[in-house]
Amino acid sequence: MGWTELLVAVISLTTLEVVLGIDNLVLLALITQGLPLGQRGRARRIGLLAALGSRLLLLGFVTLLMQLNEPLFHLPGWLFRQEEDLGFSGKQIILMLGGLFLVYKGVREIHEKLEGPEDHHSGNGRKSASFGWVIAQIALIDILFSLDSVVTAVGMVQNFAAIVVAMLITVAVLLFFSEPVSKAVEKHPTLQMLALSFVILIGSVLIMEGFGKHVEKGYIYFAMGFSVVVESLNLFSKSKKIKPVELRPPQLPGMVLEDEGNGGPGENSPGAKPDISV
Repeated sequence: MGWTELLVAVISLTTLEVVLGIDNLVLLALITQGLPLGQRGRARRIGLLAALGSRLLLLGFVTLLMQLNEPLFHLPGWLFRQEEDLGFSGKQIILMLGGLFLVYKGVREIHEKLEGPEDHHSGNGRKSASFGWVIAQIALIDILFSLDSVVTAVGMVQNFAAIVVAMLITVAVLLFFSEPVSKAVEKHPTLQMLALSFVILIGSVLIMEGFGKHVEKGYIYFAMGFSVVVESLNLFSKSKKIKPVELRPPQLPGMVLEDEGNGGPGENSPGAKPDISV
């Protein structure tokens, strides 16, 4: 592979990895909300660095990773209304378990935000999650997303050095954008709901892929991008200052207005006297 081909491969793979890492950023922002403010940035940085470590570790065991596609057991096809038996590999089991975890996480967070106590909504009195538990959740999600990331990278580029460089650049980009994304999610409750719906969507897709149903990721990312654009327009329209409508006070028919220049009450003043002369 020449230098030109290597550069094109690194740029293409980096772009793809950044796109695939956006949902990881959203999940990091949601998971770290349970921590005190002073620990959230640290947890996000640890999470992204752990994501890089898990990707490099899986890349080193790429041969074993590819063997996860071999079926471990089969279920009869009539359970799924098909003729052939359905086999489940190690990768599919991991995807299904991860998808179930994400769906549970998203539904639970939405339920707490909508049905939880008022102090939970405002953030006052909410019990902070332990730092270790948050890191454990981040590590689980990192492993889950690293599977697809490494398989995609190996499928696109067969050069180990190019994959490592692309992953390093990707983590640097995600570290740069992690703070703005987290602040936006924390500031706007509607963005939190949108992000939680993305979590449920991603979890559902992982469950479907665990059952061997291929889902075109382009449609998923288009739907997510379109939703973000619409919500951004809504937030922009709300941020614009709209001049309030000024209502005139009621007046009696035939009201006589005193001269404002002489210090008397004006037209809209409650001191104006009605004309009762015949």
